[in-house]
Amino acid sequence: MTEKKALVIGEISKPRFEFRTFGQDFSEASKRMARLSQPVPEKVWERQSDEIYIMSRTNDVNNTKIRDGKMDIKTYVQTVDGLEQWNPLMKGEFPMSRAQLEAEVFPAFQVEMPQLTQEQLTLDEFLALIDAHPDLQAVRVHKQRFGYMVNDTICEVANVLINGAKLVSINSESTEVADILKTVDDVRLSGVENINYLQAIKRVVGMINKPLAN
Repeated sequence: MTEKKALVIGEISKPRFEFRTFGQDFSEASKRMARLSQPVPEKVWERQSDEIYIMSRTNDVNNTKIRDGKMDIKTYVQTVDGLEQWNPLMKGEFPMSRAQLEAEVFPAFQVEMPQLTQEQLTLDEFLALIDAHPDLQAVRVHKQRFGYMVNDTICEVANVLINGAKLVSINSESTEVADILKTVDDVRLSGVENINYLQAIKRVVGMINKPLAN
């Protein structure tokens, strides 16, 4: 029997499973998460970032975000016991070649790519292309994240602004499904809907007509 390798915040591991949810108030769960947490590195006590997510009306399986001029696309793999597993699909940076946009980016959006005359696009040119497309929308997201570690799962509580709309997110992720389920139970979030960033943003901007968790 192989021994389970402990997760380390910031280190690359095999693909993780995740519970995440979004709403207006998770104060009780957040308090419990902080109390139950083992010590974590100071660099993850609090982090802030500004990101751009690209939403596609025709795609719910590929999650695309841009941060610091770099694009990261993750793809949905499977759901196990209500927990989602996502794998990296593509990484790129701007300016980005037309070939990469055609071969990797627009197929991930599951829409047809407009005809381009230039061989590469800057970030601003790419965002203009997105804004002009009827099935795509760029959404600006600001995150203030507080990191924890509970039951050997990487956890966070985040204050999130989605095009200025303020939400709270709370999550637990690990390579071990059982550890996440225990953490969700310990912070008293059992039964709360698992909502990923892609789904949450679509609900806020009106692409999906569903409420958040609270």
